[in-house]
Amino acid sequence: MSLPLDTTDRKILKLLQGNSRLSHKDIGLRVHRTGQAVGQRISRLQALGYIQKYTIQVQHEHTQFIRLMMQNNQFESFEQFINQQEQLTACYKTSGSACYMIITHFTETEFRFFIEQLSHWGHYSVDTVIKEIGTDAYPV
Repeated sequence: MSLPLDTTDRKILKLLQGNSRLSHKDIGLRVHRTGQAVGQRISRLQALGYIQKYTIQVQHEHTQFIRLMMQNNQFESFEQFINQQEQLTACYKTSGSACYMIITHFTETEFRFFIEQLSHWGHYSVDTVIKEIGTDAYPV
């Protein structure tokens, strides 16, 4: 991602973040370009790494943010455990007070079981989402 984005590139990225199923023609109408020109720009943005994948957004009933402070150096086994969990949205190795930030979508019963397993690696703190306010769109 070495080339700077122009205004049209930024508009295209913003539109795709809102709805990645928009056709090149629909995007073109909104950014005042032809569908073909939009397709070429999208291909370039993919080649440069600005667009890495197209996804869907699933509405979850429960969301938890878990900070894990490791009590041992078993990072590799912990990461293997994490990669087996289907209810995780993300897990980040972090600096600061926590070693990992984990975002999950467990029901209460599943969450209790997960936390019990998690305690083998260290202690944790949990924040549970009670209301979604913002967007998950990244700044362009």
